[in-house]
Amino acid sequence: MELSSVSSVLFPEKLRVGDKVRLISPASTPDEASVSRVRDRLRGWGLEVELGGHVFARQGYLAGPDTDRLTDLNDALRDTSVRAVIATRGGKGSYRIADQIDFAAARADPKFLVGFSDISALHLSLWDKCGLVGIHGAPFDADDGASLRRTLMTDAPIELASRATELTAKLTTQGKVSGPLIGGNLDMVATAAGWCLPKLHGAILLIEAVNQAIGAIDRQLSMLRKAGHFDGLAGVAVGQFTDVSEDTVNMVGEHIGALNVPILGGLPLGHGSNPECVFVGAPAVLDADALRLTVSRRGA
Repeated sequence: MELSSVSSVLFPEKLRVGDKVRLISPASTPDEASVSRVRDRLRGWGLEVELGGHVFARQGYLAGPDTDRLTDLNDALRDTSVRAVIATRGGKGSYRIADQIDFAAARADPKFLVGFSDISALHLSLWDKCGLVGIHGAPFDADDGASLRRTLMTDAPIELASRATELTAKLTTQGKVSGPLIGGNLDMVATAAGWCLPKLHGAILLIEAVNQAIGAIDRQLSMLRKAGHFDGLAGVAVGQFTDVSEDTVNMVGEHIGALNVPILGGLPLGHGSNPECVFVGAPAVLDADALRLTVSRRGA
């Protein structure tokens, strides 16, 4: 079974000083002060920063109507002067437009989409239809954005060590496997099932969650397992499960433990303290024995 219907992986080029990035809001409306801080930070790295036309729009819990949010995303993908697209926040709503992305534009001019949480739906759809590597993470959640800068602007592989202080560290087993790192927010992985969730055979599944009741996470994992979406996984990388109970994490362990693949928990990816950025869709090595996840920039 192939990981995706695409024939090859598209890995965008790293950014250089002078490159242009565009901030957009594909999901919920961001705080204007936060956007201003991130814009200043990116400019401090020598990047040119533009704002999408509907960044601060508001329609209920969404940053404007679906058509406007989709327009901003597709305009950024089509504009060859834009070298990365950065989501201002997650929230809710990117799943409403994930099937209407201009995939032809994404294939013709690969560029990084940066975001996590609800934005995972866009990452999954872009990988499923294009094989486009994205960046799971956001500049809003780190004091200096060093992890994002390293991910966007260097050729170095990403090496993440498990943190013993994370609730999910206890889920770590043994073994070492390789495969593309695919996934993100667990709620979005479950939401994508059946329409934009890539085939995961041979992949390392990344999951993280925030503020989810034990029943909700149990239902998500039960559906994904029973529908066969986890069949053939190489391994599971577990990020931060934030604002959840210890019983919830134990239940997650029951589900993924039944897969009989190497598991590495405690990874600093998600909504918790000091989260880092990581490529999604890129080749990775999960070493549960060494408590480390390594994600390559290219096919190395």
